[in-house]
Amino acid sequence: MSQTRTRRSLASIALGASVVLLAGCTGQSSAGSDTSTNGKDVTITFWHGWSQPNETGAINANIANFEKLNPHVHVKVVANISDDKSEQALRAGGPDAPDVVSSFTTDNVGKFCTDKIWADLTPFLKQDGIDPKATFPAPMLQYSGFQGDQCSLPLLGDAYGLYYNKKAFAAAGITAPPKTLSEFDADAVKLTVPSGDGYQQLGFMPDYHGYESSPAHYLGQWGTGYFDASGKSNLANDPTVTQMLSWQKDLVNQLGGYDKLEKFRTGFGDEFSAKNPFETGQVAMAIDGEWRTQSISDDNSTVDYGTAPFPVPDALASTYGRGYQTGTIVGIARTSTKQAAAWQLVKYLTTNTDAVVSFANAIHNVPSTVAALNSPNLTQDPNFKTFLDIAKNPNSSTTPASINGGAYQVSLQNFAYDVESGKQTDLAGGLKATDKEIDAAVAQAK
Repeated sequence: MSQTRTRRSLASIALGASVVLLAGCTGQSSAGSDTSTNGKDVTITFWHGWSQPNETGAINANIANFEKLNPHVHVKVVANISDDKSEQALRAGGPDAPDVVSSFTTDNVGKFCTDKIWADLTPFLKQDGIDPKATFPAPMLQYSGFQGDQCSLPLLGDAYGLYYNKKAFAAAGITAPPKTLSEFDADAVKLTVPSGDGYQQLGFMPDYHGYESSPAHYLGQWGTGYFDASGKSNLANDPTVTQMLSWQKDLVNQLGGYDKLEKFRTGFGDEFSAKNPFETGQVAMAIDGEWRTQSISDDNSTVDYGTAPFPVPDALASTYGRGYQTGTIVGIARTSTKQAAAWQLVKYLTTNTDAVVSFANAIHNVPSTVAALNSPNLTQDPNFKTFLDIAKNPNSSTTPASINGGAYQVSLQNFAYDVESGKQTDLAGGLKATDKEIDAAVAQAK
């Protein structure tokens, strides 16, 4: 989400396992009422992971507005809570456990739902007449539930697209951002300026160790499903996976080869700093999320840039405008004895259009409801609008939830590392072995 949030690597995920003005906003059937408390004061606790002043300030502003609408519900907010700490408290239960919780790690939804530590929100949605399919964009709804259990709801999101250096484009004679991968590859080569045994400027860093250039983010341009209808890993039988791996490996070779790219990559500054290689001009194009627009401003970077959807495979040119999506989720502790009041807060944060819009504007993330995405009150920066359009695109997708979190993505990424480095040349055989590894891990988790 924001630049200060940890953009966790898949490996760390495996190890470690968002002003009310409009009365007619979606999902507000009982907003402003205190029927859930029968007129009695109740205090609920809300744990979240945001920590920066603009983030916590935005959360607190929305909480204050909620309390004005629900005068008998008081919210104790605790910031900067990790998933691990939250999960431990929820499993332990008791009076010290939170009533409402949020997480940046959508990969863990399958675990939260299956282990029943987050309550299924379906009864609450039905009770208040909220149609989740009409309220939330499809990818966001997908990553917030698991196998029919809607144990969380989206609370702002991320969308991935293309950042490009306008000055570098002009110098290379490129007049518009590429729409297909063949155009993208050609532009990446044109934008690459050698220097000795390295680069003065690299058109694009395709390596999977590069910032945000993971298999999952690339595969969003194909809309890969990962699993078959029976829940088995389907990487070997899904041609899109082989196509992506082959495309990436070919681009690595076109840009100088794995060893040369890796040597250049090790000289990059921190991703979430003014030393980000796109901001310094070391790379002319990058795949990144909407939060980078604010990072560039905050870092006082002089890069003259534009944004666009990331290119799509040539055979899928009609789907241009799509992108990979993820985000933050929020839910109710299954053990909470104040679930009715907790639901009022969750409903307000996730379905009140102005609450979602004000939060999105404050922390520069993508709104998580259809109504908020179309609100005229959203930030109108054209570079940010790119990501709003990606979030609206019906072809945009996400990675599916799994019972053991993002472990299947780690398995695929480890295989992809071997492919790009040349250690693995048998894509068909390697993907079959990866499928077996994923299925075995899922079976063990069950």
